[in-house]
Amino acid sequence: MKRPTWALVTAVSAALLFTAIPAPAHSAAPSDDPVPSADRTGPVDPPLFDATQDGSTIRVNVVTDQRTDLAAATQAGETLVSYDALPLVTLRVDNAGLTELATAPGVVSVTEDIPAPPTLDQSTAVIGSDTITAAGMTGVGSTIAVLDTGVSAGHPFLSGRVTAEACFSVNDPAIGATSLCPGGGTEEEGSGTADTDAGPCAAMAASVCAHGTHVAGIVAGDGTGTSGAPAHGVAPGAHIAAIQVFTKFDNDKYCGAGASPCVLSYASSQAKGLEKVLALKKAGTPVVAANLSLGAGRHTSACDSDPRKALIDNLLAEGVATVIAAGNNSFADAVSNPGCVSTAVTVGSTTDDDQLSTFSNRGPLLDLLAPGTGIVSSLPGRTYGSKNGTSMAAPHVAGALAVLKQTHPSEEIDGLVSRLVSSGAPVTYTGATTPRLDVQAAAGDLTPEPGDGSGKPVALRFSNDVPVVIPDSAGTNVPGTPAHSPITVTRHPEGAPKDLSVKVSYSHAWIGDVRLELVSPTGRTYLLKSANLNTGGTTYTNTFTVDATGQPSDGEWRVRATDIDNGSTGSLNTWSLHFPTPFRSTTVTTIPDTGTASSALAISGVAGYASGPSQVYVDLTHTRIGDLSLTLTSPDNKTFTLKPHGSEPGEALKTTYGVDATTAKATGTWTLKVTDSAGGSTGQLNAWSLGFPSYENQTVKQIPDDDYEQIWTTVTGLTGTGSARTQVYVHVEHANLANLKIDLVAPDGSLFLLKGSGSPEEGGVIKKTYTVDTSGKSANGMWKLRVDDVMPGNTGTVHNFVLRF
Repeated sequence: MKRPTWALVTAVSAALLFTAIPAPAHSAAPSDDPVPSADRTGPVDPPLFDATQDGSTIRVNVVTDQRTDLAAATQAGETLVSYDALPLVTLRVDNAGLTELATAPGVVSVTEDIPAPPTLDQSTAVIGSDTITAAGMTGVGSTIAVLDTGVSAGHPFLSGRVTAEACFSVNDPAIGATSLCPGGGTEEEGSGTADTDAGPCAAMAASVCAHGTHVAGIVAGDGTGTSGAPAHGVAPGAHIAAIQVFTKFDNDKYCGAGASPCVLSYASSQAKGLEKVLALKKAGTPVVAANLSLGAGRHTSACDSDPRKALIDNLLAEGVATVIAAGNNSFADAVSNPGCVSTAVTVGSTTDDDQLSTFSNRGPLLDLLAPGTGIVSSLPGRTYGSKNGTSMAAPHVAGALAVLKQTHPSEEIDGLVSRLVSSGAPVTYTGATTPRLDVQAAAGDLTPEPGDGSGKPVALRFSNDVPVVIPDSAGTNVPGTPAHSPITVTRHPEGAPKDLSVKVSYSHAWIGDVRLELVSPTGRTYLLKSANLNTGGTTYTNTFTVDATGQPSDGEWRVRATDIDNGSTGSLNTWSLHFPTPFRSTTVTTIPDTGTASSALAISGVAGYASGPSQVYVDLTHTRIGDLSLTLTSPDNKTFTLKPHGSEPGEALKTTYGVDATTAKATGTWTLKVTDSAGGSTGQLNAWSLGFPSYENQTVKQIPDDDYEQIWTTVTGLTGTGSARTQVYVHVEHANLANLKIDLVAPDGSLFLLKGSGSPEEGGVIKKTYTVDTSGKSANGMWKLRVDDVMPGNTGTVHNFVLRF
């Protein structure tokens, strides 16, 4: 999924570069940019008219606005492929048919159905898979759909894990295209239908249909007890749904001079394969990802008019990510199609030493990088071999999603993808920075993590801005019906503290009439403000410190406002609950002359990576502060300089430093080191703390039809700026989620797109953590979640959001 919101083709291996396979005469060459939609005069791609001027026909995919529009569209030509639920049909048309489609009612797009080519021990270690597999996280319980050239189901590396099969292929004698399905049909399902050891694939050279078996081995191979095999794939406990989407070509026009026979895949076959994945998922097969290592073309921007996008979106709504290879053309700023679809996960290739593979496409459309050079995996004939390509990189990501689903079973698929993107090791190159897959980092500590099961970050400050009427009392010194405003705390790192901060704001015709109390999850009541009938005024705001020692953090906390005198009413407007930094050390440590003092702090209960800016408070005394340097070391040995040696005078330092520590693991032991660089002075470290600022607003508001709503949190007192891995958790529901556009608004008014409108076309709930780049923006100020309903006819609700720097 393209950042910042959070892709469908097999890229050839290095030995099968796209440039070695000439495109059909009527097709755009792989290096040509597609015609921008803004330059089209109608729904038909203009080059198609040129291709059929000589009287020839062409295969096209026709997308209509509604399925009811298909009947009229099919009159333009011969129906070749129909689909179960999509407003899509594949036709063979001539020039006159294209002209008819150009003006047919409801036709959205007409594009050529072009056939595209297909695009472990060391690589699994690079991405942390060896460690996580040893810990028992093997992807068991999940299925990965491999849409490719079929799979050798009986291969010892895959034996017993190919649990579903289907074949979608094309018969077109006019161009020398014949089906690879074992029965010779265009659509076959069931055991053996995608097995390369049977049917046409078995009759050809083993290398022709080897690609899918190699990809499947990277996803889920298991070499245990098998001589000569790699140790394992990324998710050796996962199952494979093998879906054959390729067609045999005996035509050098398509295969290249002297290269017949070859296998290529039509977009229409891929769409049928994706439909099958959707059907499997809805029938109960636990599919978490569909891998397409194939494609062609050059796209520098998202290609969301692609007819496969609707299926990718539908799969995403059902909890299935579509993982696509970026292509092997060495494009510096582009990827292949359908990897350019914005809602797919597009993967480029690296070497085992984290260098970009020379063949890999790259640029802003990439979501992830993964190893794709010299990858050893299974091949037909019960053998093994090495291949290169983004085709080999993509299945590393597909397998990683199965592992994450086992590790975090209640988390939604887009949250798992977000984990992979936000935890990956950054690889910077000309024009972009893309994270390289690190499944171990994404999985975390393999223990239940804080959150509500949807990837929601743990917050330390909670607020509720829903006004609640304070009912009037029945008489003087007669308590009226209390007004309650709740805040729910979940999976907090520790119990309630002795310095819990509570801020309350209310309005009332006579503020002295109101008594304020805090009620803990166990029902314990803490008086915040007593009533004083002599106190006038109409507005009241104050912050209280409560010793809540012995109370649990988790559960529902409430502010209770009670009117004790009649004749006036008011409203409890806003309140917040702030847990101070739970991670602090008050152990006094001597700073030796010309030596180093070290103090360790154990962090627990914080999933994933640290924050930017993490807040490091230091309290020390020393004869000469300028002699000191301060460094912070993370559990995974990342070092951050807080203060270098200098010449500052003074004997005391009480300062908070803001450190962008988003590359560092949060949970574990952090170490603060204070080094004295010059002789003749001593001192001591009195205390220090480490905090990861995170803010949650639990205000519930209605999203007006064809309008927008906002909820916000005000950040104060932080040192530092945002980071490239700012997390924004969103919980909204709506009658049609496609109507919603969701943005994070920074204090300076900058917008960060979280979700664009247009998909999915259904009602439902979004509970998702998005990762956005807020680096350079001041952390302090009012941050807003803006939810726009861009189309009339439906309404919804925004429930809450979390901002974690």
